[in-house]
Amino acid sequence: MSFRFRGVTKPNATSGMGVADQSKTTYHELQRKKTHRYVVFKIDELKNQVVVEKTGNPAESYDDFLASLPDNDCRYAVYDFDFVTSENCQKSKIFFVAWSPETSRIRAKMLYATSKERFRRELDGIHYEIQATDPTEVDLDVIRERAN
Repeated sequence: MSFRFRGVTKPNATSGMGVADQSKTTYHELQRKKTHRYVVFKIDELKNQVVVEKTGNPAESYDDFLASLPDNDCRYAVYDFDFVTSENCQKSKIFFVAWSPETSRIRAKMLYATSKERFRRELDGIHYEIQATDPTEVDLDVIRERAN
């Protein structure tokens, strides 16, 4: 069971971090209004919640998205992937990425792993989820393959 307090959904002992309202609002802007190509989220341990770290405007590329993921720290991210099907139809799929590079601290990996499901449930409309520990696991070819 969770409860709300000053714009944050507070966690109970088993749910992991709370989720800032801004995180949900920014995700909905990506999903419904297409105002962002991607959103990168981080856990703010002082606030005990998942917050927005960075957003990418709709013109940014997949390489820009990958460059926004740190080399040695964990993050959550969502990416709005636009593509054309073999039937020549324009489609869009939203990917949730749980980024946990092997070089990140053990404590960070544990914190992100235990908070992922709770945070993920707050984001309605995710089509695919990818758990990645190195850039090859989130390569554009992997995203294309999953989307088709």
